[in-house]
Amino acid sequence: MQLGSSHNEDFDFPIEKFEMMLKTNEVLFFDAAEFENIIGHYIDSGRLALAKKALKLALDQHPKSVNLLLMKAELLTFEDKFEKAMELLERLKALEPNNEEIYILIANIYSKQDLHFDAIDVLKEALDFADDLIEIHSIMGMEYLFLEDFENAKDSYIQCLENDENDYTALYNIIYCFDFLDQNEAAIVFLKDFLDRQPYCEVAWHQLGKIYFENKQYEQALEAFDFAIISDDYFIGAYLEKGKVLERLSRYKEAIECYTLTLQIDDPTAFAYLRIGKCFLKLNDPEKALKHYKKALHEDPLLDKVWLALSDYHVKIKDYKKALYYINKAINIDEENVLYWKHFAIINLELDNIKDSAFGFKKSLELGNYELETWITRLDILIDLKHFEDALETLKHAEDFFPHFAELEYRYAGIYFELGELQDSVDHYEKAYFLDPNYSYIMKDLFPKFNLR
Repeated sequence: MQLGSSHNEDFDFPIEKFEMMLKTNEVLFFDAAEFENIIGHYIDSGRLALAKKALKLALDQHPKSVNLLLMKAELLTFEDKFEKAMELLERLKALEPNNEEIYILIANIYSKQDLHFDAIDVLKEALDFADDLIEIHSIMGMEYLFLEDFENAKDSYIQCLENDENDYTALYNIIYCFDFLDQNEAAIVFLKDFLDRQPYCEVAWHQLGKIYFENKQYEQALEAFDFAIISDDYFIGAYLEKGKVLERLSRYKEAIECYTLTLQIDDPTAFAYLRIGKCFLKLNDPEKALKHYKKALHEDPLLDKVWLALSDYHVKIKDYKKALYYINKAINIDEENVLYWKHFAIINLELDNIKDSAFGFKKSLELGNYELETWITRLDILIDLKHFEDALETLKHAEDFFPHFAELEYRYAGIYFELGELQDSVDHYEKAYFLDPNYSYIMKDLFPKFNLR
């Protein structure tokens, strides 16, 4: 191969020129900045083999370029060759002790090895001379998040925002930290102070509205979302959140208007159609509700909440077979959802599918639905099926969550009676009667043969 320059003028773009060079096997000259762009392009597009090839040629032509050597360290890091990368970076650090990029790459290597405290210490050093303080504070914030040190993470992102009030990523992360620390009031104070300086920041108004919504301060939330929309009347997130607030205030027609606006501003979403459907159902217009649920399905057939809504709709009109069909669809999408299994169990109970209902309640309990009502419904199904051993096992688990409850003690008494354990039956009946004598009526319903005389 021989170095040539005759083709330099034939190409407008360094990448095009580089790839032609690879095809012709002729070595062309590139300045260091061009090589940086070529290597950066291949790294960003995940084509590391080409990035390495470009880097080798680059260092042949510019062996002392610090930026190219930094790219070599970056590629070594991508390949988890941390020791070689660190050796190179330490040599570069000795040459350019105030180059912040070197410190960022060293911190990245520490971070990849879960040495987050070491990464933070390196970044703190860089703060003394770095030009781009925002990037340093941002990376520090992420390291603190890895350590679940939300106070220091919050402080780092606040530093980002103080250096650039348009850094919305930092703003989101600050609110995330406030939320995780359960500091809602402090978050409100922070956002109000920020909005005093940036009164047309739609993101801050949106975040403030969401906190008010969580606090059930619906009028304040509504006002915040209105200001977000004034700041940016194409801000779909604000319209959607405003719609949710209006629903909570039972202002369903206004909520529908909000959701409908989002459909006009941008491509329609399944979420908007679903909410519109729910609003029409509240307005006693089931036909329009069903129409919008079907539109939601058309937009996103994998949105499980739509299948749940369709199931609930058919429960209301007592069409339990269709309700079961739709809840099965929701379960197929998210089989770990407790609510769906509970609905499945209740619908099957209505259809007299006792075994399927028992299975549904069992699944909902396994997935963490520990309400007393769920335990009791499953127990009564097992009693009805005369599966007394399973019922006894279920009772023992229920008692871990609800000790000394008459509802459980009466069932203990009846189950032990059915199993022929009469002394245990007597003991539990006396305990149950002491807890609540009025609840004893259930014995006739559940255990008609029960008699301790």
